[in-house]
Amino acid sequence: MDLSKKPESGDFLFAEVQKVLQQHIKQGDHVCVALSGGIDSVVLLDLLANFSKPMQFSLSAVHVNHGISGNATTWSQFCSKLAFSYGIAIEVAYLHVQKERGVSLEASAREQRYRIFSNVMADYVVLAQHLDDQAETLLLQLLRGAGVKGLSAMPVVRQQRHVNQAKLLRPLLNVSRHQIEQYAQLNNLAWIIDESNDDTNYDRNFLRHEIFPVLKKRYVNYAKTFTRASRHLSDASTLLDELAEIDRERCFVSGQLNIQCLRQLNVVRVKNLLRYELTYQGIQLPNTTKLENLTQQLLSMRDDHQFCIEIGKYQIRCFKNAIYFLQEPTIEDYSSISFTWNDQCEQAVQWGKNSVRFVQSKNQGIAYKKIIGRMLTLRLRAGGENFKPACNRPRRSLKKLLQEACIPPWERSQLPLLFCEDQLIWVPGVGIACEFQVKSEETGVLPSWNAEDEH
Repeated sequence: MDLSKKPESGDFLFAEVQKVLQQHIKQGDHVCVALSGGIDSVVLLDLLANFSKPMQFSLSAVHVNHGISGNATTWSQFCSKLAFSYGIAIEVAYLHVQKERGVSLEASAREQRYRIFSNVMADYVVLAQHLDDQAETLLLQLLRGAGVKGLSAMPVVRQQRHVNQAKLLRPLLNVSRHQIEQYAQLNNLAWIIDESNDDTNYDRNFLRHEIFPVLKKRYVNYAKTFTRASRHLSDASTLLDELAEIDRERCFVSGQLNIQCLRQLNVVRVKNLLRYELTYQGIQLPNTTKLENLTQQLLSMRDDHQFCIEIGKYQIRCFKNAIYFLQEPTIEDYSSISFTWNDQCEQAVQWGKNSVRFVQSKNQGIAYKKIIGRMLTLRLRAGGENFKPACNRPRRSLKKLLQEACIPPWERSQLPLLFCEDQLIWVPGVGIACEFQVKSEETGVLPSWNAEDEH
């Protein structure tokens, strides 16, 4: 197709998508269209298929079967056949969406859908959200009392959390629903109709069918006006993020946010920084009441207070003036693991979600000659253990040593303790038993375990 010529139908839509693709897609990119089977994504697929050869990018599709509708299987079959008709590969992801407490079914489905997109192996996942979606989202968020970030416009392109994940691209944001429908009809496209789109019990459908038709009678260009307002709010949100980055850099001590530093900021900046950090950590932002409660507790808590607030599947804890953002611990099988140390130079032993690693080292670690051929065991604390990591100090209780090492209380119960037969010889974050430490010029075995990977 000659890109210098526009097709007779859908001129604006065609030109708009072409402009966005030429700004972001380069030759050799892999583009994956999120194909629901609805009219928006079907039109987007048709446009991308037209552009893929002349722009020399590869095209595939991903379809998410949420399992909510009784027609979900039929929709998946439709999308698979449609992709086949265009000669492109399609991945169908099957979900079982369940409503969580305090979260709508729509929100749960959206979260899981974007989780699928984050795992797509492509340069871009292309979404069919358009001008009317922008307007609906703004008003929905306004009615929910959202802040500046929640009221911001959806960006044309967005990097997901990790740089190696596909970017999200939305080339239809300046295109109206009417223009999409016109293109589909003029090009004789077929699509599915989700029966739930007419159910006004859903907030978005209520706005679409009951509110916006009334608005349009008086404010013909309301969608463009709403989008303009959203973009102004996006600019404000960018400035707030830049301020949060400055505050974060000041308040980060040893890899954690420091409570004492937070207390030097005014409350508004603290909340702004917490919102930024929660988003950075991949945690869904709590409602206003919960964020206010979190802020108040952090600023007023005593140093010895055992602090823990749950947000979704995460816990926010504090220890020694540091704030930790942790996934809720899962029940792991930490059964004792026994093994004989032979002539291995390196070894890794599974422990929960992570592993304890042993590497050969000169002048540091456990004396190789002390463990060769002997039974080693990894196990949890049982209570009452004593340990002597410093040769110039007496044997002391492990409980006291863990406290002095500033190991957070929630980590102490899952530490892999290494025993040589019945003698405790290594504790992560504390050290190696005096009598098992290497001497000068001896070969040692250095164990390591990263507690952060367990959360």
